Amino acid sequence: MTPKILRQLWSVVENSQTKTLLHMDDASLVQWLVKQTTTQALLDPNETDFLCDYIQSRLSLIRDLAYERQC
Repeated sequence: MTPKILRQLWSVVENSQTKTLLHMDDASLVQWLVKQTTTQALLDPNETDFLCDYIQSRLSLIRDLAYERQC
C-alpha cells in the first residue's frame, strides 16, 4: 500500500464525524472507512485487503482519536 493511500485513510478519519467513528461496530467501521478511502483512490484487491487489515489493527487508535476530538 502506498503512502498516498495511508494519507487518504487518515484524512478520512480526521474529517469524519466523531459520532460515526464511535458508534459503529468494528466490521461496519472497517467497511465504511475502506469505502470512504476507495472513493478517492482506485485500489486493487490486494491493496483493499491490506487496507482492511491495517484499519482493523488501528481501530483502537481511530476511536481514541475520535473520542479525544469529542471532548
